[in-house]
Amino acid sequence: MKTIHTKAKHTEWLSAEDMHDASKLWLSELQFFKEEQLFLEDLIKSYTLNLIDNNHFEESKKIIDKLSIEVKNTQVLLKAVIAHEKGLSIMVDGIDQLDEEAAYRSKHRNLIELIGEFKKRYQTIKKSLFSLIKLVMKEGKQKRLLT
Repeated sequence: MKTIHTKAKHTEWLSAEDMHDASKLWLSELQFFKEEQLFLEDLIKSYTLNLIDNNHFEESKKIIDKLSIEVKNTQVLLKAVIAHEKGLSIMVDGIDQLDEEAAYRSKHRNLIELIGEFKKRYQTIKKSLFSLIKLVMKEGKQKRLLT
């Protein structure tokens, strides 16, 4: 017997207050990620010579390229969330604008997915970068001990 997979779409009712709280949380997280990315860039600069070593060049280039993309995505998401937060007034103005309110909720659900995917990618990149830096640091210590 063949099973058929259907994609159920569950639409949760989101109040204006819930969407506002989510937007504030996203802004806080994205601003933290932006600061964290500055730290990661400084970390990369500190270990540049070790990262461009023949043994690690390809891997470090891939990770750094992915990080650069996510830095740009952070900016894009920050702008989108700020604009989304400013548009919240349509939900609380007391005027029934069903189409605009439905579009706002749809955009909010879209942002939920985009930010969730962004966080997963970003965490994966950070783990890869920290693993690489850790390896480079160990190798540096071994080289010093041998000399």
